[in-house]
Amino acid sequence: MPIVAQSTETTDWVSRFADEVIEESERRAPGKPVVVASGLSPSGPIHLGNLREVMTPHLVADEIRRRGYQVRHLISWDDYDRYRKVPAGVPGVDETWAEHIGKPLTSVPAPKGSPHPNWAEHFKAAMIESLAELGVEFDGISQTEQYTSGVYREQILHAMKHRGDIDAILAQYRTKKAPAKKQQQKPVDEAELEAAEGSGAAAEDDGSSGSAGYFPYKPYCGNCEKDLTTVTSYDDDSTELTYSCTACGFSETVRLNEFNRGKLVWKVDWPMRWAYEGVIFEPSGVDHSSPGSSFQVGGQIVGIFGGKQPLGPMYAFVGISGMAKMSSSKGGVPTPADALKIMEPQLLRWLYARRKPNQSFKVAFDQEIQRLYDEWDRLEAKVADGTALPADAAAHSRAVRTASGELPRTPRPLPYRTLASVADITAGHEDQALRILSDLDPANPLTSLDEARPRYDKAEAWINTHVPADQRTIVRDEPDTELLKSLDEQARESLRLLLDGLADNWSLDGLTHLVYGVPKVQAGFSADATPKELPPEIKTAQRSFFALLYRLLVSRDTGPRLPTLLLAVGQERVRRLLGA
Repeated sequence: MPIVAQSTETTDWVSRFADEVIEESERRAPGKPVVVASGLSPSGPIHLGNLREVMTPHLVADEIRRRGYQVRHLISWDDYDRYRKVPAGVPGVDETWAEHIGKPLTSVPAPKGSPHPNWAEHFKAAMIESLAELGVEFDGISQTEQYTSGVYREQILHAMKHRGDIDAILAQYRTKKAPAKKQQQKPVDEAELEAAEGSGAAAEDDGSSGSAGYFPYKPYCGNCEKDLTTVTSYDDDSTELTYSCTACGFSETVRLNEFNRGKLVWKVDWPMRWAYEGVIFEPSGVDHSSPGSSFQVGGQIVGIFGGKQPLGPMYAFVGISGMAKMSSSKGGVPTPADALKIMEPQLLRWLYARRKPNQSFKVAFDQEIQRLYDEWDRLEAKVADGTALPADAAAHSRAVRTASGELPRTPRPLPYRTLASVADITAGHEDQALRILSDLDPANPLTSLDEARPRYDKAEAWINTHVPADQRTIVRDEPDTELLKSLDEQARESLRLLLDGLADNWSLDGLTHLVYGVPKVQAGFSADATPKELPPEIKTAQRSFFALLYRLLVSRDTGPRLPTLLLAVGQERVRRLLGA
């Protein structure tokens, strides 16, 4: 028997699902590896909503592995699905791709300039690379390979033989569709990224068409390769099937026990796979909660194939913030690769691990990413000193390591907002960045930027791709003499106090103490006085002082944190710009 690891992670949602999945697997398939599954359709960019389809079973599978069990995490690539539409905003794609609508995704050309052989492989490749960076282990299954090699032949013949039973189940949910309401499209940065219920989703028909009755199988046309076909006759004994294509007029008769150019319709295909693979756990999007959804119907159809419906929570949508500012994906949806350009894999894993599947959350591409990193660093500190709550410690553990080991991490994880400010101010000059970062902690200076990587590179990428040009920090070349001349005596004194203390406080902590302390000293208090010891007007004086410094240094009322900005500008230049 596997050894169940003792841990403090018994209070988090992952452990609870792992308990249920292990128990169910022992009941259904004792002694065999536990099978969990995800399904992804490479019909376009695979976005961060789709990633929840993978991360939910991955986290559960990883917990089961930690306990010593063998686990298979299957990712079914629904690359034999029909190409439905030309997605907007994909580089190298134009309106001519519309001629391929109806073909399998693996028969559609890749975008222009892609090194990949077809449309599906192009979008699979980006996701596979991201999953590797995230530490997700999986067994990939190409549905094109499964169908065209005849792996599912017996299942197809079985479904055709029991088409009446399947039709009866589907008939319980068929209703007349109300006219679709026209909805105003949300901006991408406000939209929720819904993980569709697999290739077929609700838009795919369930196979009921034609005067010959119901058939749960769709051939791809032997002439034009499209699935705009209708089965006109089928003989169970000989397996002879005749179909006609409404796209090109082609028709032919084939023997289904030898024919490998077609697939089961989605609401039959999915439960067939549950039974074929012995899936114990597979989550699904909240759209499955509606009557007639694929997961609900599949729970009945799976019995026809001798299987059982997997355990699986409904998972909520993933929101995004700040995507409208992206310069790289105009009109597109953010993918895991987009997120991993600006955040370390540990942070992205944590976002999916800390929320229960039925809780929605947002992935930040705007200023919110700095707050998320601050929260993450505080959690790291609590875990290190043993004060983190059990559920928080569990989410942290799942973020930084898998059963296979620790994910690569930044040796010196300096604050993300500081790194972003330095990258902003230095505009790609690594020698300047290293000088500034070395001054953050003079007692333990950074000796190489590599110590701050990859976090520094992620912060620099965020500055370069998600911060609008008018919000970038440009330090003045010359003093603002007009502003300096207009200052009253109190403002001049505040600058003198700051300049007098620069040399003795030239570190991040020292400058923080200095810039907050100047207004206190001017008001007759100690620089060390706490907020409780100070009247409310001190905060107003501090804000006015900060605004003055920003105007003199960067010609704006706001900017990066002042201690970081001062370090970045350098003592000599600060003195010159402040009129020393």
